[in-house]
Amino acid sequence: MIREKSLFPLKMFAELNSILNTSPENFKQGEFILVSDRQSDASFLIHHFLSFYLRAGCKVCFLGLVQSFSHYSAVSQRLGVSLNQAREKGQLVFFEGLKESLGVLLQRNTSNGTPAVDFLRNSSSDLRGLYDFVRGNIRASEGQGEDWGPPVLLVDDLSVVLSLGVSVGAVLDFSHYCKATFCSELQGGMVMLVRCEAKEEEDEEESDEGSEQLLRGLTHQCSLTLQVQGLLTGYCRDIHGEVEVCWRGRCDSLQIQRKRFQYKVYDKGALFFARGTSSAVL
Repeated sequence: MIREKSLFPLKMFAELNSILNTSPENFKQGEFILVSDRQSDASFLIHHFLSFYLRAGCKVCFLGLVQSFSHYSAVSQRLGVSLNQAREKGQLVFFEGLKESLGVLLQRNTSNGTPAVDFLRNSSSDLRGLYDFVRGNIRASEGQGEDWGPPVLLVDDLSVVLSLGVSVGAVLDFSHYCKATFCSELQGGMVMLVRCEAKEEEDEEESDEGSEQLLRGLTHQCSLTLQVQGLLTGYCRDIHGEVEVCWRGRCDSLQIQRKRFQYKVYDKGALFFARGTSSAVL
């Protein structure tokens, strides 16, 4: 997709865009990007993709399940993007899952609130209501004369619904239907974050029932993965961790390409560099 205009100033992760061979002016449509972290925090990538797609002029539906709107707004402001402006213009639809879920859990009258969190109100524990919310908001914007680009769904983070009683199968069904809508039908895109705990041999069987199983299932659905993990040597002031980028290709291609980089997060972005090339190790 090639777009000529941008609502926001250009301040972004130049190295990452170069690695992924993309830019807000020319990005790949129909992409499902899976971000995961282990012994590290990949939230900086969610903030990057949020600002990236807003700059690209896309209609963005953001499911913020772990932080408030004010948190994402403050971080985006440092990246040169105004979420308030994007929401007022109708470019951004933000679902504050933390607030909505808390409202249901603290109320005796479970009939109040949005149907998007119906999985907290009944024993079926599927995400049909959340999918209907996402699809409905994207469909509602059609035909309103706004010149937004293809729609994009961002989720931070999808694994949190497992702790709220939703099964791995139900979460995978949700991502499957979202992919069919955003990536195939509407030729937009998706970015989802999944958090995993550090692997330990004695906990391996238990982890299969949770985020590890979800991560494996989503990996089969996506076309690009960014796996963030901490350094095996522990904390380093000049290197915050490593990220493995894996291009999985399309259904008609079994070729998988992997590259591994180290990174350092700054207040207004991040730097990416080949392993062993940081000034801290030279």
